[in-house]
Amino acid sequence: MSDVAASSVDGELESLSLVELAVRRLRREILSGQTDPGERLVEEHLTRRLGISRAPLREALRLLAQQGLVEHVPRRGVRVATLSDRDVRELYAVRDVLERYAVEAALPVRRDSALGGLRAAIDQMRAATAVDDRLRVAEAHRRFHVELVSLAGNQQLCAVYESVLVKLQLYMAINLRREAEVAQPTDGVLRHERLLAAIVAGDPAVVLHELAAHGARTYLG
Repeated sequence: MSDVAASSVDGELESLSLVELAVRRLRREILSGQTDPGERLVEEHLTRRLGISRAPLREALRLLAQQGLVEHVPRRGVRVATLSDRDVRELYAVRDVLERYAVEAALPVRRDSALGGLRAAIDQMRAATAVDDRLRVAEAHRRFHVELVSLAGNQQLCAVYESVLVKLQLYMAINLRREAEVAQPTDGVLRHERLLAAIVAGDPAVVLHELAAHGARTYLG
């Protein structure tokens, strides 16, 4: 590789690194509830705070828009994405249908080793709760439910389910923040431990009952 080519590649890697850094930082702030839905993201403020130029920032915002976390509003710039109450209810309705299918297809689980992902998610949830890391708590919640649906062994189902969860991430972050104001920090861990116990017991009706009482929509509307 020539020196010019190497320089070009190095520059590209450096640029991509700045974009990824900005994406991770802003994603953490949005999903931990530090920013509110509809809050404007002003480029001048962000470049100064993140210590990057406009080019990598704009690419980072484009990627965040693809994930459904920010939205570009004509003549008003970029803001944190919003979901209407109807959007959230419809997304949860779809999630319920997919989870019901997965539970009925997967249970009873024949191998205890298949539950390792669920247990790891609870361990992550417990550790994140102990240090009040809201983003890691939200990610652990999401991981638990993805692991549950994956027990059905249907890759297409998992792909559709994860796309629904991505759209719900923003609302779930708000939900966790509101929950933190009125609930004990360990309540989320205890709910998922009860759900895991129901999965181990292998009765789909009990698991679906636990999911219905899971509290995910307690703070809707």
